[in-house]
Amino acid sequence: MKKEIPTPQLSGTAFRVLLILSISHCLNDLLQSVISATYPLFKDDLVLSFAQIGLITLVYQMSASVFQPIMGLYFDRRPSPWSLPIGMSSTLLGMLSLAFSHTLPWVLISVSLIGFGSSILHPEASRLTSLASGGRRGLAQSLFQVGGNLGGSLGPLIVALLVAPYGRQNIAFFSIIAFIAIIIMIPACLWYKRRLQFIRLEEKAAPKHVKMPLSKKTTVFAIAILLILIFSKYVYMASLTSYYTFYLIHKFGVSVQDSQFYLFIFLFATAAGTLMGGPLGDRIGRRYVIWISILGAAPFSMLMPHVGLLWTIVLSFCVGLVLSSAFPAILLYAQELLPYKLGLISGLFFGLAFGIAGIASAVLGDLADTYGIEAIYNVCAYMPLLGLITFFLPDLKKIQAKP
Repeated sequence: MKKEIPTPQLSGTAFRVLLILSISHCLNDLLQSVISATYPLFKDDLVLSFAQIGLITLVYQMSASVFQPIMGLYFDRRPSPWSLPIGMSSTLLGMLSLAFSHTLPWVLISVSLIGFGSSILHPEASRLTSLASGGRRGLAQSLFQVGGNLGGSLGPLIVALLVAPYGRQNIAFFSIIAFIAIIIMIPACLWYKRRLQFIRLEEKAAPKHVKMPLSKKTTVFAIAILLILIFSKYVYMASLTSYYTFYLIHKFGVSVQDSQFYLFIFLFATAAGTLMGGPLGDRIGRRYVIWISILGAAPFSMLMPHVGLLWTIVLSFCVGLVLSSAFPAILLYAQELLPYKLGLISGLFFGLAFGIAGIASAVLGDLADTYGIEAIYNVCAYMPLLGLITFFLPDLKKIQAKP
């Protein structure tokens, strides 16, 4: 008699788990955004140049990016239900260390710990998001991503209210948020543990052979295009997340606190755009969402360096809203190309996004020191035009619909 595989509450879309993952992503990216939001404070306190600010971003982003595909590949082979709290514990230690960093090397070590925590959370939480989606992967990924974008937008706002007026030592209070995130993750970890047990029983009963939708050559070509699109998106995003506050202070004479509020407006727009990208990709196809989001940001980005403060804020909101819808579509497109390597693909694309942002921040910081802060916005404004190469991506929605 064939042994029946138990499937208690493991089928369908697990919205409770998705909500936990979205909140965890929100708190994680809130903590990550504290780094860039406190740049003006570190620049003044430690007398740093723009190149040194870029170095901080580079070290942070490299620690968050280089380890992501490694962590993704490792947990593809050895999945662990407790990986998320382990990563958040590293972030907690990094926040405490950053609060009391008084030298540049100390700051670099602190942001490395924070970046390492992120390198575990993103590929692992993305894997759980796919498992909990119940087939509605675009919706699930957007819910997960919007949590991160919302957290990233709240970080500068909280820094403006609680840290900027009172001193860098108040960064230590963010470690409480990291501890809360660890507690919130526990129910999702327990769900993942049960899910892993079910998957192992299922594989023993009937091993699955997952087929790639495209040939290897076409898959490599498609991934190369996606990587170029990630490059165009995150070079421009790096110019905003790392130097937007300095740009507003320099060009329009706004205060540090006001610049944080304007950064919040941009980051909030990225959260709203992310929420739209996944479900829209489920409906019309991810290729079309990628096309619209990256190329569609070009008119706003090219106009922004040539307008006043009010229109700069409006255009930055438009850029954030349109451009941010691309990442869920890009990530899911890549996961569909290699459906048996979810952790590796998630780690690769999250890691590449962070790595490109880090390298771009370092290069842009050096350019800002040499040519001025406004020069980097005139140069980066044309990056979204690379969205034109989306034309060469195969339409997976049509290919998968064929019998």
